[in-house]
Amino acid sequence: MIDSSFLNELQRFNLIVNKRVTSKYVGEKKSAYSGSGTIFKDHRIYTMGDNFKAIDWRVYARTDDMYIKLFEEERNLNVHILIDSSASMKYNNKFDYAGKLGLGFAFLALKNNEKINFSTFADELENFRGARGKGQIITMLKHLNSIKPKGKSNLFDTFKLYKKNIRSKSFVVIISDFLIEPEKIINSLQLLGRGHTVKIIQVLDKEEKEMPLEGDFDLIDSETDFKLRTYISKRGQKDYIEKLNQHNSKIENVCNEFGFKFYQFTTDKPIFDTFFKLVND
Repeated sequence: MIDSSFLNELQRFNLIVNKRVTSKYVGEKKSAYSGSGTIFKDHRIYTMGDNFKAIDWRVYARTDDMYIKLFEEERNLNVHILIDSSASMKYNNKFDYAGKLGLGFAFLALKNNEKINFSTFADELENFRGARGKGQIITMLKHLNSIKPKGKSNLFDTFKLYKKNIRSKSFVVIISDFLIEPEKIINSLQLLGRGHTVKIIQVLDKEEKEMPLEGDFDLIDSETDFKLRTYISKRGQKDYIEKLNQHNSKIENVCNEFGFKFYQFTTDKPIFDTFFKLVND
């Protein structure tokens, strides 16, 4: 459960780092092609069919040549936030931690009047209706608090379905523990393609990262309920950490290939320390 006081903390955080954060977060919003915006870009020679009103008569007066003004078209950034709500995210409140990060990005987007697309996913994708206005953050918080993580993380089908929502260059944030087969993650990320600013954020509990357990345990898969009675030795701890590092290396490699950013955080790290790193990298 995310307490509503988090929104007040978010406001204070924003006031402290406003200029530094928003300038990096928003990024370049001007399109690379010419349009009818307000920022002058260049001139080019007039050709039949061009808008006669676009002719720069001052240039004509000096040169006797007809040139039209070109402008850069300003467009609002589309922000896409996807949060894993599968059963594994229930472990030690990983989902609440992920939700706070998602709310943080949504808050910054709304401060800059950006269009937000907010979704959660597990077995199925659940789209939260995009809108503008500060009241949207409160609605998002209530929506997140109404969710009880369950089911499997169906990452590939989620991305396959969601891809149609990304119709222009966008800022995409995906938050999950990413504890599924690396091939499924790689195939899913490849669906996004290049050209977007993408942050892939892995949220783990400290125990999942460091494996401090030793002795006899009943291990239960939270998404399949598969139960395994096993003994965890010092060697087993080391093997687990090595496999987790290999798993994350595969994710990071495909992220590097497509120009995405990959991050890993544990829930014991203060949320605003995590968020500060995310928006300043």
